Amino acid sequence: MHNFIPPSRFFPYLTWTEIEAMPDKENVVIIQPAGAIEQHGPHLPIIVDSAIGMGVLGKALEKLDASIPAYAMPSLYYGKSNEHWHFPGTITLSTETLSAMLMEVGDSLYRSGFRKLVFMNSHGGQPQVMQMVARDLHIKYSDLMVFPLFTWRVPHITKELLTPKEAQLGMHAGDAETSIILALLPDQVKMERAIAEYPPEQPEGSLLTPEGKLPFAWATRDLSKSGVIGDATTATREKGLQILESVSDGWVMAIKDIYAFRQPQSDREC
Repeated sequence: MHNFIPPSRFFPYLTWTEIEAMPDKENVVIIQPAGAIEQHGPHLPIIVDSAIGMGVLGKALEKLDASIPAYAMPSLYYGKSNEHWHFPGTITLSTETLSAMLMEVGDSLYRSGFRKLVFMNSHGGQPQVMQMVARDLHIKYSDLMVFPLFTWRVPHITKELLTPKEAQLGMHAGDAETSIILALLPDQVKMERAIAEYPPEQPEGSLLTPEGKLPFAWATRDLSKSGVIGDATTATREKGLQILESVSDGWVMAIKDIYAFRQPQSDREC
């Protein structure tokens, strides 16, 4: 049931009495992974985002100092994936459903006495949902510290392992994701089907991009016929092992920061 997570760090393996008696509960770090079940081209399984989140988190919790109390919740495997729903196999929740699930997880953990909650999101289609729910939970419970984090935003070396074009334009099912799945679930990767496909270029001089500071709305089929946005053909397991080590090291740093974090308190009265 714990998948890649060390059993001693898997929240559902605790009893209610262990949770009730947990010391310094306000600083225990609870991590809710959130992924997706969505197409990742003809060569990768649809569990990619969820597998990456659990794989990275499991490796990070293995490395984390035993004196830091941190626990992984079961992954939320389904996410807001409607940008991919033209491809068979994609399962998507609405924004409203995903938000309600996250809010109610937060409510439940708050009732149990926890005050530090991490949303560890591994799907690029839903960071805004995580951010809005995190803010709403903190407004609802002023002493609840919520961290809406994206798995790939911690310090890591991944871009150093990619070509300049892939580092700039690779977005989905390309080199990085294929490599890390080769490290985590090698038997589920069909490299003979791997392809390279990049999105159509915008007119020269345009400031608009699918992602970035000035984005436009898009569905995956607008950018790719195969569902791949990047170059999967250059992926290797060796590269994936390096990525896994580096990203999980970044998560060890992040969890340590969260454990030591104290919510800022201004002197203003309002």
